[in-house]
Amino acid sequence: MRVFVAGATGAIGRQLVPRLVGAGHEVHGMTRRESKQAMLRELGAVPVVADALDPDQVAEAVGRARPDVIVHQLTAIAALDMRHFDRDFAVTNRLRIEGTDHLLSAGQAVGVRRFVAQGVAGYGAYARTGAPIKTEEDPLDPAPAREMRQTLAAIRHLEQAVLGARWTEGIVLRYGAFYGPGTSMAPGGQQPELIRQRKFPLVGDGGGVWSFIHVADAAEATVAAVEHGSRGVYNVVDDHPAPVAEWLPALAQELGARKPMRVPRLIGRLFAGEAGVVMMTELRGASNAKAKRELGWHPAHPSWRHGLAAA
Repeated sequence: MRVFVAGATGAIGRQLVPRLVGAGHEVHGMTRRESKQAMLRELGAVPVVADALDPDQVAEAVGRARPDVIVHQLTAIAALDMRHFDRDFAVTNRLRIEGTDHLLSAGQAVGVRRFVAQGVAGYGAYARTGAPIKTEEDPLDPAPAREMRQTLAAIRHLEQAVLGARWTEGIVLRYGAFYGPGTSMAPGGQQPELIRQRKFPLVGDGGGVWSFIHVADAAEATVAAVEHGSRGVYNVVDDHPAPVAEWLPALAQELGARKPMRVPRLIGRLFAGEAGVVMMTELRGASNAKAKRELGWHPAHPSWRHGLAAA
């Protein structure tokens, strides 16, 4: 198949493109930077330079490629300050709203058969009530933290637009918290450094449940969705969701750092905002049973405990 990957040079894109090429697909990789064309050629893709926020450029790029499948992996996340969550996700939120709409419009014009988009299983996407582990049937959070409202609204827009496109097979992959090459959890990344410096404390009871996924496993699941996914949502996470009180001290130990400080919720709110407290104390994890069953996918890194150590 001919596959158009938007966001082909991001953390997922760099893992996904060579896997699609290796599976025999013709890949057209979109980037907004001329300087990244050489990288895309090395990965085995046909480079496409376009600004995802410019509908004319997107329409022209997709029109030239005439793909069977579009994969939407567009993000623009740098350093993240939990106190200003929506501010730091502002461009990504535009990509999830405007970028999604531009890609869908361009895809409809050329008759794309399948549209696979990056969704979110982590950072407060699921409602913070009920069971600690959520399936795809559970609702998204109807009342997110104030600093996360715009980000969750963008996620909702993406999902509704993709799943509502009846002219194509719309698929949303709700990825867990990424780790591995090119992520903020990579060696030298933002989060490990904060943990080393004891600037990533355990807030409250640390009961927020996180679901992790290695970027290579996320890419493998995406290939499976491209090839035989069905309309709907899939959680792409590892087998072992874990509360912060479990994974944070374990990661600190693996990094050779001192045990994280524990602070009450009130103090946590001062330096991490409401969003940070939610992620530390109220987050819900996700089940990958559907992705395993329907995509035939199984993570090579089934547990964050061993995967983070290897990474």
